[in-house]
Amino acid sequence: MKWNGHLRIILAVLFPFLFLLILISAVFYCYIRTKRVRIIQKSHEESVEIGDFDYAEVEEEELVVFAGGEHLRIQDILNAPGEVVAKSSYGTFYRASIKRTADGDGSTFMLLRFLRPVCIGRSEEILPAIRVIGLVRHPNLVPLRSLYVGPRGEKLFVYPFYTAGNLAQFLKGESRESNLSNRWEVIYNISVGIAKGLDHLHNGLHKPLIHGNLKSKNIMLDYDLQPRLSDFGLHLLLRPVAAQGMFEALTVEGYKAPELIKIKEASMETDIYNLGIILLEMLTRKEPTSCRLLVLNQKMSDVFSSELISERKDQSSNIEALLRRFYQLAMACCSPLPALRPDIREVIRKLEEIGQ
Repeated sequence: MKWNGHLRIILAVLFPFLFLLILISAVFYCYIRTKRVRIIQKSHEESVEIGDFDYAEVEEEELVVFAGGEHLRIQDILNAPGEVVAKSSYGTFYRASIKRTADGDGSTFMLLRFLRPVCIGRSEEILPAIRVIGLVRHPNLVPLRSLYVGPRGEKLFVYPFYTAGNLAQFLKGESRESNLSNRWEVIYNISVGIAKGLDHLHNGLHKPLIHGNLKSKNIMLDYDLQPRLSDFGLHLLLRPVAAQGMFEALTVEGYKAPELIKIKEASMETDIYNLGIILLEMLTRKEPTSCRLLVLNQKMSDVFSSELISERKDQSSNIEALLRRFYQLAMACCSPLPALRPDIREVIRKLEEIGQ
């Protein structure tokens, strides 16, 4: 009986101590998780290099926030009403209405991209690349606002939503601005914006960032038709099988550069090839698969959209000369030999000469 009394005293002393120890551990864990998000935000302002951040312990539910997404919260993202706007073999796009501020003052549309866990790498594998992509800011690139990492490995990317749609829709006449009278000026300005966005990826960062999935559907348009490239660097996040599936989709759609059949890896030269196909799309208003079939000896009237020449009869000879130079630039970008394609700086220089 005396031993039982001593045991009760020992247990009475130990239980509060153990409870306090568990509570301190939980608070410390929450502090570490909160600190991770704050470090990512701070690193954007201080331009900290990739190696300065440790992601090894990021395994469980997490919200990684970048500039412009400071108001986002996990519950607001997961509970946001939305609708499916696009699907692919590796994920789904949703248009969702999310609270504009942390206190719930109004809401705004955002684009949520869900990537299937089986198609995307583990958190510790992809977060260095996510950090690079999330810190990229340029007027002609779609910014990543935040990344939600779920407990089962699911990834949900949050982007701004652009109501004007994408370039493919615009070229098909589905956008409200598609009937503008000065169509050549619109095409030219969009081309320059696309080139400047690609130039920032290739030359404006610490290391070149290959887009890897450049096509008209991945070029969003602002209300003033300012182009913004989306999906850049996606191939760095996907598992090898899913990344190859993305490249095979480019083949079906007419964007795949010839060398991708052998090397299986995107490059700055394959980005330039894709850009050339997009320039031809804008000239012809044809599907990219048809653009690949164009030959150099075709008549200009067969190559270009009839509206581009007929709408400005008073300047038909001048506009046709500009279109011819634009067409030659597009074909140079689509050279079957990567070494013969111009780099993006040369493309911009040629465009500026055309626009003079």
